[in-house]
Amino acid sequence: MSELTQDQVLPEKSYIINRQLLIAYANASGDQNPIHQDEAFAKSVGLPDVIAHGMLTMALAGKYLSDISGSEKVVEFSARFIKPVIVPAGSDVMLSVTGKVVEVANGQAKVELTALCDEIKVLGMAKGVIKL
Repeated sequence: MSELTQDQVLPEKSYIINRQLLIAYANASGDQNPIHQDEAFAKSVGLPDVIAHGMLTMALAGKYLSDISGSEKVVEFSARFIKPVIVPAGSDVMLSVTGKVVEVANGQAKVELTALCDEIKVLGMAKGVIKL
């Protein structure tokens, strides 16, 4: 995207998260914490079910930035984890990400991101900078 304007709302993209993705991410990242794969364990520590890795959720929000701009154009990206993404067995959950351009200057655009799962905001202070 080379033509962005301040206050422009960017298109929504959705990413599927399911137990198969959690296993693949755990294997790739080395994060084998049982709260991400073992339903009984997750519930035993007070969670409603297995939850997605926070870094997986953040990576998908970062993918949104690279999907709209091209990976070589992402200059900065940050977010805070505020709610877990709950992933029931046999289900796909959707992470929906949208963006709003808050500033355009010096060949770059600052973008505020919103990441929702089941209409619950799961990342806070999510923002990025992309080259135009």
